[in-house]
Amino acid sequence: MDKERLIIDKFSNSFIGDDGAVVAHERGRWVYSKDLFCERTHFLAGWLSMEEIARKAMLVNLSDAVAMNAEPKFALIGLGLPKNTSAAQISALRKGFADVCDEYGVTIIGGDTIGSDKILLSVTIISRLRGKAVLRSGAKNGDLVAFTGELGGSLKGLRTLLNGGRISSNSRFKKPVLKDKFFYAAASKINAAMDVSDGLGADLAKLCAQSRCGAKFSKRLSKRELNSGEEYEILFTFSPKNRAKILSLARKTRTKITIFAKITKGKFKSNARNHHF
Repeated sequence: MDKERLIIDKFSNSFIGDDGAVVAHERGRWVYSKDLFCERTHFLAGWLSMEEIARKAMLVNLSDAVAMNAEPKFALIGLGLPKNTSAAQISALRKGFADVCDEYGVTIIGGDTIGSDKILLSVTIISRLRGKAVLRSGAKNGDLVAFTGELGGSLKGLRTLLNGGRISSNSRFKKPVLKDKFFYAAASKINAAMDVSDGLGADLAKLCAQSRCGAKFSKRLSKRELNSGEEYEILFTFSPKNRAKILSLARKTRTKITIFAKITKGKFKSNARNHHF
């Protein structure tokens, strides 16, 4: 049973189905998004410092906004912390949040705290659309399908940690690298997109389901590239007529992109495991 899909279907409405919900106000169109980052689900004790935990929790939330062509402005933070959490650890947590917020111009405007037997972080991001909202449902028949950066580093880091090893502070598992400059520049040429959080195979299936289409691979990808979750690269589609422009913007922003498939009619099936349950 796909419990994530079951839960989403129970609350289904016109706002749900993308990385964030687009809401129109008098002063413009805004995107609201939320992700959880929890001990024993996303990481184990000792894998990340408190500063790294806060930094990653914020970055993975900003990733949702970027993938919809929205600029993050405000954040609400929910914290569940063990009773033995020290003042120094709380300061480190604050530094991790503040460093990312300062880098991206985000203001923390509130939240809540509770005692917990493990570290739980819930982050809500409020973002302003920069132009059109780029949705998962916009893929068109004949579109090229691509992803930014390289995939597999997060899974490699996870396996090292699970085997008792250590990873560097720049490991993709610890420190996602957002491709905001490329995506904001290219958004007007992109038809559909989402960030790669559950693995390329699983996320491509979600995009195709929302766009009611299939996908035919033109490039062979490794199992690590297809299954590595928490990469926070961007999966996107665009018309072949915009290929030269997309590649030019990628060069200008020093962003590697890999074109690996084409959108087709029909359905796309993936055997990728769901990472949530």
